[in-house]
Amino acid sequence: MGFWSTPGGWTLLTVAQIVLVVLCLLLTSAFVIYGDRKIFAGVQWRKGPNVVGPFGLLQSFADLLKFLLKEIVIPDGADKTVFLLAPVLSVILALAAWAAMPFAPGWIVSNINVGVLYLLAISSLGVYGIIMGGWASNSKYPFLGSLRSAAQMVSYEVSIGFVLITVILLSGSMNLQTIVQKQAGGFWNWNVLGGGGLRNLPMALVMIPMSVVFFVSALAETNRPPFDLPEAESELVAGYQVEYSSSPYMMFYLAETLNIMFMCCFISVLFFGGWQAPFPTPFLAAWPASLASLFGLAWLIVKALFFFLMFAVVRAIVPRYRYDQLMRLGWKVFLPTTLVAVAAVAAWRVFTQSA
Repeated sequence: MGFWSTPGGWTLLTVAQIVLVVLCLLLTSAFVIYGDRKIFAGVQWRKGPNVVGPFGLLQSFADLLKFLLKEIVIPDGADKTVFLLAPVLSVILALAAWAAMPFAPGWIVSNINVGVLYLLAISSLGVYGIIMGGWASNSKYPFLGSLRSAAQMVSYEVSIGFVLITVILLSGSMNLQTIVQKQAGGFWNWNVLGGGGLRNLPMALVMIPMSVVFFVSALAETNRPPFDLPEAESELVAGYQVEYSSSPYMMFYLAETLNIMFMCCFISVLFFGGWQAPFPTPFLAAWPASLASLFGLAWLIVKALFFFLMFAVVRAIVPRYRYDQLMRLGWKVFLPTTLVAVAAVAAWRVFTQSA
């Protein structure tokens, strides 16, 4: 362990962790896109991808090859530098958010004490990639789509911020590892049920609606149906990325997929125990640390897959909102609801600590 404790060893180990996480995310995103298309097709009684590879499993890789081989077309009058920088920035920020995501006990790239604050900041910066792409296209339709997306993401980030405050108040920490560790011992300790076992069960009346608000806000944050107003084809021709083709378009799509995957893991970590099993696991004490971590990783994957299924089903069955309905839901329903929830959780914490 001597070399790994030196600055050079620490740097090498950190870079190796980052590369491993990025490769796993890119490979997983290919099958997430495949699963999204299959679920959407199944709801509509279609087959979906079924030609390239067994059961169509290699369709995403065929699409990747197609995007890489197509010509990059840049519109006349577009700001070339900003036009090409926008999708790159979107992907970088989408990947950067995973740095603070705890996958299992000790399996985290950067275990920072203000992990929740870091993730909120990264998600806020994601607006810039979309704004830059819409503005640099030199066309009114992508510009209007980017403005819609910015207004939508900012509106629902306010609600997400207040939901995060309720979780922070329950856990007493902004460190994501700590938030997950405090949900150990069974599903009755999960934050969705108030955290802290039966003593905090009355808080489930607040936290269950907060988990629903977070899920709906995550749909709006990632521009998923029924909140895909920035990409409304009937109104904006295709939204902020309408002028993009080839690999830059693929990068926008990849960033959106990575954000969806992230939100599925994030809601699992905040409300549903993260890598914690829904039952007590004293037997893990006798297991090697690596096997125990794999056991936790498996539970996080199962929970994230469940929420991804919810994302896909909502896309298939819920009709698109009008823009005024979208804004009204964010500002007139979610904002006051989350404010009341923050006050209720804070009052409960003060009451239980003083009692």
